[in-house]
Amino acid sequence: MSASDACSADPPACPLASDDGLLPEELRAWMVLLAATGAVEQRLRSAVKETLDVSHDEFLILCLLAEQPRDGLRMTQVADLLGRPKTRLTYQIACLQRAGLVTRRSVCGDKRGVQVALTDRARDLLRETSVLLARTVRQALADSMGPDQRAAVSALVPDLANEAR
Repeated sequence: MSASDACSADPPACPLASDDGLLPEELRAWMVLLAATGAVEQRLRSAVKETLDVSHDEFLILCLLAEQPRDGLRMTQVADLLGRPKTRLTYQIACLQRAGLVTRRSVCGDKRGVQVALTDRARDLLRETSVLLARTVRQALADSMGPDQRAAVSALVPDLANEAR
């Protein structure tokens, strides 16, 4: 088999995508989505480590903060939005702060409140690497889902069908 044949092969069919199973369509779509998410996450972990030199979980924090106003978010909001325990988040934020990617400051009038924001360095790094990382996500999705799987995921997330066009 030539290299071009290997690259053009369709992804293997997902056993969860068959119509003769016990699960309703929504659950099959959810399982396909989880499998695709796992494939994306696996590829993204190495790309993030290579390009930004941070862990995947730290990258998620950076992405969340990148979509917020420049003054950032409270640590409790970050923990809630990412579904992370606050103690784990505190460690990850400390790592990002040592790397010069986030700042931490006390919230005025709240002894326990801590606000976290991206540094200009982090914003620059995300701008420089976001196209490559987005390409990694698109390729991982394309490699992990065939047409039937995309249709199943589209049934779960209707707007996804419009994105594929």
